[in-house]
Amino acid sequence: MPTTHPFLLYGATGYTGRLLARAANERGLRPILCGRDEPRLAAMASELGLEYRVARLDDGLDEALRGVQVVLHAAGPFSSTCRPMVDACLRVGVHYLDLSGEVAAIEGVFQRGAEARRRGVMLMPGAGFDVVPSDCLALHLSRQVRGARRLVLGISGLETISRGSFRTLAEGAGQSILIRRGGNILGIVPGSLERELDFGSGPRPSLAMSWGDVSSAYYSTGIPDIEVYCDAIPALRMMVMANRWFGGGLASDAGRLGLELQARALPDGPTGEQRAGRQGVIVAEVEDAAGRRLRGRLRTPEAYGFSCTTALALVERVLAGDLETGAQTPARVYGPDFVLSFAGVLREEF
Repeated sequence: MPTTHPFLLYGATGYTGRLLARAANERGLRPILCGRDEPRLAAMASELGLEYRVARLDDGLDEALRGVQVVLHAAGPFSSTCRPMVDACLRVGVHYLDLSGEVAAIEGVFQRGAEARRRGVMLMPGAGFDVVPSDCLALHLSRQVRGARRLVLGISGLETISRGSFRTLAEGAGQSILIRRGGNILGIVPGSLERELDFGSGPRPSLAMSWGDVSSAYYSTGIPDIEVYCDAIPALRMMVMANRWFGGGLASDAGRLGLELQARALPDGPTGEQRAGRQGVIVAEVEDAAGRRLRGRLRTPEAYGFSCTTALALVERVLAGDLETGAQTPARVYGPDFVLSFAGVLREEF
């Protein structure tokens, strides 16, 4: 069997984890597959010719990290899964990457920044489509508008989501939408903040969402006022309105059971045919105190595939020793042009 690289892929049997494992193999990486479901891990490891280790987030992580340099954590929802993995990485001295796009999870990681520096560990949440392209675009524009006070980001291309992504969205039932004002994170009523954004085919209605950049973009750019919007496709609008009017019920035990049953009824994730030919589009606008504005747009390949591309590129950087200790964002460490190194990415200003 070829030599295993000292990198652990946790959550390897989930939808995105399986995509990552196969993409890693295609890049010549040899991750150690890890998770809690031994039969599924064994089958995948046999298929790909990889090593696997079994560990739960509450048991066995330190042993699973033996001989590992970096973890790519792909098991969400990250609001409940990232803390035990970060704890283990800090105990053992392993660098941490994840695919989180959750504001609370990213904030929680950044609260561990000082401890990570002391231990010589890098913690980098948001290594996928959440938040690499938006982080890079935000930093690119902010460097051209010195003293920018306001950042607006828009996300399009999320028409199909995995079962795990649905569970992450369902966790927000009954909760406020998060934005940043004056450097502080605030909650607003779902559906109460809407604007039109141009994703390339004219202005489209977009709804404010609790997206990871509300946290990460602040650490990358220092901009104190941040809002993130998603293209208001019908399914998203229905979900936001249901949260606004029935959030209390959805957040109850019965409501959460209903959401979980709905999640179980969904396919594991979009098929290769459903993902083929799709694009992600990020738009951004920065504004300074004098009202000077600069807008930009970034086109990427389809979100799930692009998450694999960016996350594995970051793994390779870390394995090569190209990193900064502490809690970090992708654009701050690797620069706003990092995203332009990938095929199919186009950036424009307007």
